[in-house]
Amino acid sequence: MTTSQQQALSIDDIVENFALLDEWDDRYRYVIELGRKLAPFPEQDRNEVNKVRGCASQVWLATTVCRSDGETVLTFMGDSDAHIVRGLVAILIALLSGRPAWQIANENPIALFERLGLGEHLTPQRSNGFRSMVERMRADAQGVLSEAV
Repeated sequence: MTTSQQQALSIDDIVENFALLDEWDDRYRYVIELGRKLAPFPEQDRNEVNKVRGCASQVWLATTVCRSDGETVLTFMGDSDAHIVRGLVAILIALLSGRPAWQIANENPIALFERLGLGEHLTPQRSNGFRSMVERMRADAQGVLSEAV
């Protein structure tokens, strides 16, 4: 993901824009729009290794690990075959991608999910899928941290 795409999808901007939208129809449209702004997901990364288990929709997350300023940083790319879920992927990427592994492992995306009101307005399957994506991203971060020990 390029720097301009990351800036365009900053989590602070997303939270601020959510607050400006009063109607849930508008918020759903915004989530879908966020998904459309995701970087194209490489076809070769649509594989079983990157597939997220526990999602009713097809979801893929690819993780890149690199060292930056002495820290192990994870960058995520993702995609889904469902518009709303693709938007949820975009929100998670905005929150977690490009951060050190220890921050990702300690972050609580579910709290943001609830703060945005997504928990009460999405189907249980989509909420469970969101949790599965969070678990996957945190597991990738934990895996990197355990390798460093």
